[in-house]
This record gives sequence, structure tokens and C-alpha cells, in this order.
Amino acid sequence: MDSFLTHAGYAAVILFGFLEACCVPIPSEVTFGFAGVLAYQGHLNLALVIAAGTLAELAGSFVSYGVGRVAERPVVERFGRYLLITKSDLDRTERFLAGRGAWAIPIGRMLPFVRSFTSVVAGFAGVSAPRFGVLSLIGTLVYGSIIASIGYGVGSAWHTVSHDLAVAGYVAAAVVVLAIVAFVLIRLRAFRREAAANAAAAPVTDRAERH
Repeated sequence: MDSFLTHAGYAAVILFGFLEACCVPIPSEVTFGFAGVLAYQGHLNLALVIAAGTLAELAGSFVSYGVGRVAERPVVERFGRYLLITKSDLDRTERFLAGRGAWAIPIGRMLPFVRSFTSVVAGFAGVSAPRFGVLSLIGTLVYGSIIASIGYGVGSAWHTVSHDLAVAGYVAAAVVVLAIVAFVLIRLRAFRREAAANAAAAPVTDRAERH
């Protein structure tokens, strides 16, 4: 990525930003961070890096948003159990994003690991396209500005910093794995409780319909 960014410049920033926002696993920290280093070295302009990366990510986030919007709730309810998503989870997500909850979008766009998938959830939840665009733009602009400025600030020390970030990434990955295991166990328990509740309610419903 560093080599491609060095040789392709703004085109690489645009390509990586777009793909990352489409949920392709490309570390946006490297895209914005190393582009900031190149700006420090005089190869790129910091303001143009932030602008190009932000617009590219906004375009990619609309692709992810469109996927979530097209899938809609019935499809997610049908196939969600394979991703350990319950009906209750969907209800809570929609309530959280309703009204002021939509401001979770810019926050999500600034968080590692979840920033790409925030757009899919927003589309599924039915957030309007103009509102999503504005909120996603805010979060992406803040995030890109911070990371690119850090790269610009550390300058030639970027490789040392990126190594430290890589080590931190491995630690974070281990934490994520443990969190996923715990999540799976909790979801399985939720499915069992939900299935038991439905089974208990079924006889009552059948008797009511017969009467």
C-alpha cells in the first residue's frame, strides 16, 4: 500500500478510500496516514489528500448504504439467523437510529472495525439518503483529517509509528476474537430463549384461534 500510494498519489488515495468504504478490508489508517506522510515530504498536498479521500469514501459508503437499503428488513430477518441476528436485535437497531439516533452514523464512521459497516446498517434502517450523506460526510471528514494530520505530523517517523500501530492492531484483533466468541455464546442463548418463548406462546394462540 505504501509503495502504491507513493507512485500513484491521489489516485491511490481515491481507490483505497472507495474500496474501504465498500467494506473491502483495506486499512484506512494507512491510506490517510501515509498520504499525510507524503504530504509532509512534499509529494502531495494535505488538504487535497483529505478532500480526495473523504469524497472517495463518501462515494463508497453510498454503495454500502445502497446494499443495506435494497436488502431491507424481510431479507435480513430471513437470513439473519445465520449471522446470529435476532428479531429483537433488528428492533433495537431501528429504535437506536430513529430520530437523533442517526447521529450514530458520523460516530460509527470514525471508529475502526465498524466504520465501513455503519453505512450498511444505515441503509437497512431506512435513513434517508440526503441525511445519510451529510452525516457520513461529517464523520468521514473528521476521521480523515485527524489520521492524515497525524501522518503529516509524524513525518519521517511514520514507519516506526505504523509498526506500533500494527502491534496494537494484533492486540485489538485478539480482543475482537474474544468479543466475537462471547457474542456468539450470548446470541445462541438469545435464540434458545426466543425459541422457547415462541413455543410456549404457540399453544395459547392455537387455543384462542379454535375458540
